[in-house]
Amino acid sequence: MNSYPVVIIGGGPAGLTAGYELMKHDVKSVVLEKADKVGGISRTETYKGYRFDIGGHRFFTKVGEVQAIWKEILGDDFIQVPRLSRIYYDGKFYDYPLSLFKTLINLGPICSVLILVSYLKAKLKKWFNPEFEPETFEEWVIDCFGKRLYCIFFKTYTEKVWGIPCNQIRADWAAQRIQNMSLKQAVINAIFGQQNAKSLIKTFDYPRLGPGMMWEHCQDLLKANGSPVYLNTEVERVEREGDHITKVVAKQGDRTFELTADHFINSMPISALVHRLDPLPPDDVLAAARGLKYRDFLIVSLIINCDSLFPDNWLYIHSPEFRVGRIQNFKNWSPSMVPDASKTCLGMEYFCSTGDDLWERPDSKLIELASQEIIKLNLGVKPGDIEDGCVIRQHKAYPVYDGEYRQHLRVLQDYLKTFENLQTVGRNGMHRYNNQDHSMLTALLAAKNILGENHDLWNVNVERSYHENFTNEEWSKLKQQSSNCATDIKPLSPVT
Repeated sequence: MNSYPVVIIGGGPAGLTAGYELMKHDVKSVVLEKADKVGGISRTETYKGYRFDIGGHRFFTKVGEVQAIWKEILGDDFIQVPRLSRIYYDGKFYDYPLSLFKTLINLGPICSVLILVSYLKAKLKKWFNPEFEPETFEEWVIDCFGKRLYCIFFKTYTEKVWGIPCNQIRADWAAQRIQNMSLKQAVINAIFGQQNAKSLIKTFDYPRLGPGMMWEHCQDLLKANGSPVYLNTEVERVEREGDHITKVVAKQGDRTFELTADHFINSMPISALVHRLDPLPPDDVLAAARGLKYRDFLIVSLIINCDSLFPDNWLYIHSPEFRVGRIQNFKNWSPSMVPDASKTCLGMEYFCSTGDDLWERPDSKLIELASQEIIKLNLGVKPGDIEDGCVIRQHKAYPVYDGEYRQHLRVLQDYLKTFENLQTVGRNGMHRYNNQDHSMLTALLAAKNILGENHDLWNVNVERSYHENFTNEEWSKLKQQSSNCATDIKPLSPVT
């Protein structure tokens, strides 16, 4: 077929969720995925039988419809995993989220007093200037915790992740990804045992063979119901006539083909989508697309001749002398990720940018670096324990919230809203650093728009839906809010 009711660009969680929701209502689609497997950054890679994530992916959500999709697709292949993650700093471990009393014990009395003084100073500043609203990541964290705690537990790691100073990162990202609480609230939580942080869940669901298992099952379901997923397929052009998308021109190997559709859903990077439009958009729109920035990522997966190392699912490495930012222990996510019970597989995660020193290093040098760092970290790995390793690079893993991103994104958002049969969804499709469940949520609403509902996807509040204490009642209000702000999209009748 060269014509489908819906063409979906991108086979990650967002694109596949859209296809799955449409399939449940007898609307066929075709998914075009550039990579050799589905799942996007939520895929599972395999090396000599060892399975590993591109970063760890917990399956936890308070959005009931997203939870239902997970259960429908994977069913009994979910396992319950106890959650444990800690911060490694200056040779010591700190609970994450930070446990106040353990943190102060680790830091010692002098440093603890200085943290308290720094916190009080920040509160006095706020008291004298109550109108102050943080604009940068640095200002936001200092406002909540004080400068000294910011320097110890936030600055180094955040700059590892983004590769730019914290005073160049928007406060939007902090508000989205860090629990909005103060040191005062941390004290109350520690004394009275309250647990209101979004990250304080004790267990989470996880596919037995990694997150890719979910999306590979979804791919099979779509194919069995007449909605194919084309892998190794790159979109070259998205042709338009005025405010109407007419076709997609794609290339798979040496074969170029065209697909027409009534509706189009996009989940590839929004900047790439704009540059593939034919005719091209106005110059100001293209300039805005060029202004959006991304952070890349690579993981060095090491096979260790040890049956057990640290108990955490993952560790955050805040010590500035190490280049590794985070370490995954995949055996602690699921024993089935490791084919030999006497071995352990660690994912050494490095945040970088295409063309920089880390990205350009040969795989052998990256494995050497990761091996040296895991030994120096004193996590139980000794010289001679490391048997093998591999490297996976991931382009455009994280949309960057720099000082200019918001104005650029607004230009793109306003322009793309003018198209009557195009919706853009997901992390890169909306340039929002959201989690898997929120990417799915935007795709779910996009599919519902095609089926006749009215939702403004840009009005879905990522900060609220990200929180793990987000309730089903709030989800209902969010849906109503997005409906009230919706743009008109002509519904599509079911096609069998």
